[in-house]
Amino acid sequence: MALESRITQEEIKKEPEKPIDREKTCPLLLRVFTTNSGRHHRVDEFARGNVPSSELQIYTWMDATLKELTSLVKEVYPEARKKGTHFSFAIVYPDPKRQVYRVKDIGSTVSGRKGADDSMTLQSQRFQIGDYLDIAITPPNRAPPLSTRMRPF
Repeated sequence: MALESRITQEEIKKEPEKPIDREKTCPLLLRVFTTNSGRHHRVDEFARGNVPSSELQIYTWMDATLKELTSLVKEVYPEARKKGTHFSFAIVYPDPKRQVYRVKDIGSTVSGRKGADDSMTLQSQRFQIGDYLDIAITPPNRAPPLSTRMRPF
C-alpha cells in the first residue's frame, strides 16, 4: 500500500519563515545572471565551472523578496526601469547526484505593477547559499515567452 502526502503546495509555501534580523545577520553573496532577451541562460552555460558573463553580485539575506531583488537589478540596468518590464526568476543549483546543474523557475515580477510573486523570498523557495539566481528580463514592448524555463541544449 502506497502512502500519499496530504500536504498541499499551498501549505508548504505558508510555512512560517523565521524572521531574519538584518542588523545582526551577515548577508550572503548572491550571484545573479541576467539576460535581456526574455529567456533564461541555457543550463550548459553553467557547466564545468563556467558561468555566463552577465554576472551581478548582490549582498542580501535569505528573506529578500523577488520585488526587492527586482529593484536592485533596476539600479544597475536603467533600461529595466520602464513600466511593464517583466522579470522571470529561476534558481540554478548543482544536482547532488550528477555533475550537472538543474533549474527551478520560482516566480516573476513586473516593473511598476503589483504581482502575486512580489513577496516571495529566496528562503521560501529553498534557495541554498551557493546556488545562482538567473533573471530573464523582458522589455515592456515584448511579451515574455510562454516558457521561460532554461533550455537543455
